[in-house]
Amino acid sequence: MTQAKILIIEDEQKISRVLQLELKFENYETEVADNGKDALRLIEEQDWDLVLLDIMIPELSGLEVLRRVRRNDEETPIILLTARDEIHDKVSGLDLGANDYITKPFQIEELLARIRVHLRRPKQKKENTDELFVGDLRVSLNAREVVRGGKQIDLTPREFDLLVCLLKNKNIVLTREQLIEQVWGFDYYGDTNVVDVYIRYVRQKVDQGFEEGCIQTVRGVGYTIKDIEK
Repeated sequence: MTQAKILIIEDEQKISRVLQLELKFENYETEVADNGKDALRLIEEQDWDLVLLDIMIPELSGLEVLRRVRRNDEETPIILLTARDEIHDKVSGLDLGANDYITKPFQIEELLARIRVHLRRPKQKKENTDELFVGDLRVSLNAREVVRGGKQIDLTPREFDLLVCLLKNKNIVLTREQLIEQVWGFDYYGDTNVVDVYIRYVRQKVDQGFEEGCIQTVRGVGYTIKDIEK
């Protein structure tokens, strides 16, 4: 039988070491990340059967890691590791898509039982997510093609990534800072006004010749794409 792969995201070395030893003893394959940035990298680079995620980790919090993972992955079981008094974080974590949580300090037997429960649950077949759309606008992720009203639209790589980010968060208002982080990367240190510039570029190409614009400005907050009635 193939070993299940479990990612441990925990910055306390004593806890992560104990978890790693116990899980290896149970014949699980494990790897450890001690901060949010490394955790996201490992999640993007590899497939995991289950993730143990501590809320209080450096670089990016556990809740932020969870939020980003759930944008593209709704299937991988994620169990939060929380402190006893973090009631608000537990609720927030479940709202963001965590499957379960266990409170520190915990008994390893209870954690192992919860892991077995989540690993036994069959994963649903993923739907084809190659195409994003709103109204008569269609975006093919693999082909990196944009079509609106039957007309193909040429976007630069950055313009395409910005449009995709907005479509993946359809009906959600994203701030300039969030768009910078998701499209340019969290290592970008330039002016957030670059978002306004690229929004204008995309609008000129995507909305030109159409009665209704796709990208909407929410004054004082940021930008969003909302469903359009055909």
